Parts: sequence; C-alpha cells; structure tokens
Amino acid sequence: MMALSSMTGFARASAAAGSYGWAWELKSVNAKGLELRLRLPPGWDSLEIPARNRASVVLARGTLYASLTVSREGVAPAVRINEQALAAVLAVIGDVARRIDAAPPSADGILALKGIMEVGEADEGEEDRRAAEAAIMAGFDAALAGLSEMRRREGEALYRVLASRLDALAALAARAESTPGRRPEAVRARLADQVAQLLEASDRFDADRLHQEAILIASKADVREELDRLAAHVSQARALIEAGGPVGRRLDFLAQELNREANTLCAKSNDVELTNIGLELKGVVEQFREQVQNLE
Repeated sequence: MMALSSMTGFARASAAAGSYGWAWELKSVNAKGLELRLRLPPGWDSLEIPARNRASVVLARGTLYASLTVSREGVAPAVRINEQALAAVLAVIGDVARRIDAAPPSADGILALKGIMEVGEADEGEEDRRAAEAAIMAGFDAALAGLSEMRRREGEALYRVLASRLDALAALAARAESTPGRRPEAVRARLADQVAQLLEASDRFDADRLHQEAILIASKADVREELDRLAAHVSQARALIEAGGPVGRRLDFLAQELNREANTLCAKSNDVELTNIGLELKGVVEQFREQVQNLE
C-alpha cells in the first residue's frame, strides 16, 4: 500500500563544497498538475534540466518553487587590468601631454578610471566547478526527500480526515435507508394522496393518463438508485485512500459524483427527514471535497 501525500510542504538543505557555499529552499503548493518553478543564480542554468527531471520522478502533482543561492567563500580576490583600455588611456594622455604643459597623471589616478581595473573572484577550476555542481544536486535530492516526507506526513493526517468523512457519509446513507418515509406503506399512502389530489383537480383524467401519472409519482419518490450509487462511490473512495499514491484527481471526481447523488436525493425527496439527510450529505461531501483538493 502506498501512502497518501499532500501537495503542500517545505524543505531546506545547505552545505559547502570546496569554496562554494550553497542553499536550496523548496516549497510546494496545490496545483492541477506538476509544475516546477526554479530560481537559479546567474551561471548555474545547467542545473535546471536535471532538477526538473528529478522532481518529476519524486512528485506527481503540485507547483514546486525551488530557489538556489550560491556563494564563494575563502577565495582571494583577483585584480585584472583591462590592457586594451589602459593602452587607449595612455595614448590619450601622451597626446594631451604633447599639446599642453601639465603634470603627468599618477598611477592611482589612472587605475581609478572606470574600466581600467577590475577586482573580482579568482577564476574557478573546472574540477572545482563540477564537484560543486554534483554537491548542489545531491543537496537538491536531499531537500526533495525532505519535502516528500513532509507531504507524506500531511497525507497521513488527510487520510484520517477523509476516512472520517466517508464514515459520516455511510452513516447518513444508512439513516436514509431506514427513514419511515421510505417504507412501502408510507410511499403508497403518499402516492394515494397525490392521485386523489389529481382527481380532485380534474375529472378529465382517463385511466391511461392516470396510470402514467402514478408511475411518474412513484418513480420520483424512489431514491433507491441514488442510495445505491452513494454506497458504491463511498466504497470506491475508501478503496482509493487505502491504496494511496497520487489519487487526488480520482477522489475529486468521486466527490463531484457524491454531490450529484446528494442533490438528486434532495430533489426527489417528498419526506422532510429524507430532505434533511440529503442536506447533511451535501455538507459532508463538501468537506470531503475540500480536503481532497490538498491531495497529490
């Protein structure tokens, strides 16, 4: 048996690999399908495809927001001189010096000019970069496993809620089965009363028309099919939550069918108690459907 999983969860993983420090933050929310929204720092776009592939293996539904931050620590700064820009500036300085009598510029003044000197991080080695990418993807796997575990724990809580709602639906269906208004003698009495009202309203009913009206009244009073379908849907829903796995969509469809039967029961009922049971059924079905929306 597979466990049920919620579509909501959160996980974080962080560590260091060589001179790189990294951190993943993962958050998932409800969605009709599976969607991965990645936010990667510049220069790390190569991780997008493997991250999408791994997420699709672990998750079936939900929108996954995955954010990666990467920094380099303990790396000595590297000073770079833009040789072309420096040569151009020196050429201009030499040309100006031949035209006017001015003190020669200082070295720090020249280096302070925009674009001449750049201070940044030392170039990374290819092996260090590959090792960092491997460590970061291993961290993604760890965060994904943590997210999946949180979704599973929430799925366990949803299982208990859904099971209790199905118990309530079964109990209401049993009450509907045993309502006095569904007993044959009660149906016959209502039918006789309605036929009498028809006869009082008009004396032009022929025997065939009266027979057809009686059949119509009797069929509207019978909710046997609705109760049978309610029982079948509840049984199927129980089987799905027991089997587990990504069953949210199928349960959502069953919730719609349960609501349809509850509506029909209310519409056909000529008995106050049965109508009240139908309204209670609608309320419990709505509670069931709301919880199903959170399932994977």
